[in-house]
Amino acid sequence: MNKKRRILFVCTANAARSQMAEGLLRAKYGDSYEVFSAGTRLSRLSPHAVTVMQETGIDISKHYSKTLAQLEGREFDIAVTLCDRARGTCPVIPGAKKQLHRGFSDPHFNTGTDPDILDGYRKVRDEISAWIEETFDPKKS
Repeated sequence: MNKKRRILFVCTANAARSQMAEGLLRAKYGDSYEVFSAGTRLSRLSPHAVTVMQETGIDISKHYSKTLAQLEGREFDIAVTLCDRARGTCPVIPGAKKQLHRGFSDPHFNTGTDPDILDGYRKVRDEISAWIEETFDPKKS
């Protein structure tokens, strides 16, 4: 039996991008990966992120914001920073054997009507989903 690789997604607030990435990787390839997410600071889970993930059949409503300090002492095969601010704040993530960076725009800064804001979250969700398929598909590695 192969051991699951441990993946950590890191963003500033652990409110949207890292939470969506955690949910997407777990839903797509959870049999190959143990998935975590954290932020450089504590926040709260974005209700917009929950909504757009539910549209794809993935429920992240029980997720909650965590900081890197809360995961201290754990080891990860790969830690991925998903925003430039997290990468700048944490150029080295303790416990990570390898680090990657793939920045995505922050959907929290979308403005307009609620449908406009949700469209921004959908765009980021879909970009993260495509990147996860390219990067983590076990059949490609």
